[in-house]
Amino acid sequence: MKVTRTWSIPLLVLLLSTVFGMFNLVGAGDVVPEEVAQSVFPAELFQGKTQAEIQKELPISGAYRDETSPVEETVTVDVGGAEKKVTIFRYLTDIEIMQYRGDVLWTCIAAFLVFIMQAGFAMLEAGFTRAKNAINIMMKNIMDFCIGTIAFLAIGFHIMFAGPDESLFWLGSTAATQWGFPFWLFQCVFAATTATIVSGGVAERTKFTGYLAYSVVICAFIYPVFGSWAWGSLLDGSGWLEGLLGVGFYDFAGSTVVHSIGGWLALAGALVIGPRIGKFAKDGTPKALPGHNLPFAVIGGFVLWLGWFGFNPGSTTTFDGNLARIAVMTNIAGAAGGLGAIAAIWAYMKKPDVGMTVNGFLAGMVAICTAVDVVTVTGAFIIGLVAGVLVVFSVIFIERSLKIDDPVGCISVHGVCGAWGTIAYAFFGVEEFSITVLFAQLIGIGVGFVWAFGTGLVLFLAIKYTIGLRVTKAEEEEGLDIGEHGGEAYTGFPVHDLTP
Repeated sequence: MKVTRTWSIPLLVLLLSTVFGMFNLVGAGDVVPEEVAQSVFPAELFQGKTQAEIQKELPISGAYRDETSPVEETVTVDVGGAEKKVTIFRYLTDIEIMQYRGDVLWTCIAAFLVFIMQAGFAMLEAGFTRAKNAINIMMKNIMDFCIGTIAFLAIGFHIMFAGPDESLFWLGSTAATQWGFPFWLFQCVFAATTATIVSGGVAERTKFTGYLAYSVVICAFIYPVFGSWAWGSLLDGSGWLEGLLGVGFYDFAGSTVVHSIGGWLALAGALVIGPRIGKFAKDGTPKALPGHNLPFAVIGGFVLWLGWFGFNPGSTTTFDGNLARIAVMTNIAGAAGGLGAIAAIWAYMKKPDVGMTVNGFLAGMVAICTAVDVVTVTGAFIIGLVAGVLVVFSVIFIERSLKIDDPVGCISVHGVCGAWGTIAYAFFGVEEFSITVLFAQLIGIGVGFVWAFGTGLVLFLAIKYTIGLRVTKAEEEEGLDIGEHGGEAYTGFPVHDLTP
């Protein structure tokens, strides 16, 4: 993800060049003299104020600028055949104010689309699991967003983006400007997405109270810490991964920062909580525990696809022509992922499995997040296609070889394919392959895994031995809907199989 604020005014630069080239009034790095600024430039740029008065109104950071804040601008002019730099302090023009409002509007719309992904995750996970746990799945996704919002508001946002001498607890200084709100909202829905990813990996056997506890910690601490390392400079922080090896760890829209972090946390949770009752035979052979509503899961997958048009294009946080390109690359990767997955599972199982196909197009869009703003059409296709094939064999390997029970395949979709997409940047996201870029990406992936998996193990073990992580055998067999929530998703239908 990147945040861009470019206030280009070619006519003003041309005017500066002409005036200062004629009168030779300024030197390198000088501030425009008051009499020149007030007499040469359009009056609306200064509103009758001196350069010194305008300068005092500058925000502490460009990230906190709103449409009424002045800007400091340095331009290069030709003075007597030599290039020199001059600085002016001015207010935004009407055109720049409209651009600013467009940025705010687009970032909000993108955040709304990412929010819709919560519904997609809820439908996908409920469809891939059994009917007796449908309410529990829905409740977990509801609380992910409710808890994630408040935890990120109270603590996480500060950890992720605050400068060394700044407080962003409870929004802090970002609440003083228009831009602070859309920026926070977009970051908030990303944080909640990370927590929601985890719910699928521990579905159908987790105590609701234990789930609430780890959702708080993920949004308040685990995700924001790694986010600060990779994206801190988007506001006033400074992430050490951003300058890694002199080239920086690159992750435009979160293949690692959001998806892999969520996937590795799910891996830790699945290991600590163990498989569902009846998932593995005594000899370790996995048994199918089919989801109760695959059409529901497919619709959830399509809702997620729609949300990705906010997730990736919205990561520009600017209303510009690059949005369509990023949306197209996202779409190509998703479609290629679906094709890769159906080809792989059809060849392996002799049947075109719908669940694997859905996970395939999701895996393609997970993988493209890192390089979606810079890849070519061919690159997007290859990244998505490989992710679609990879997710199929990753799911099979994790279940059959590692004996880990992941009901919806989130470890493979988000963790494994997020890592693949982050690596792919070194091959498809740069003009020329560089081993340094590849190493930077690998280090970022490794740090993300160690951090998320390590803190995840500590978190889930702490919950297990304090408030409790897993429901009782009787509650699991009966279904979490009744045991945890006292109700049924499908009243009147026989959904409780006591011999799973």
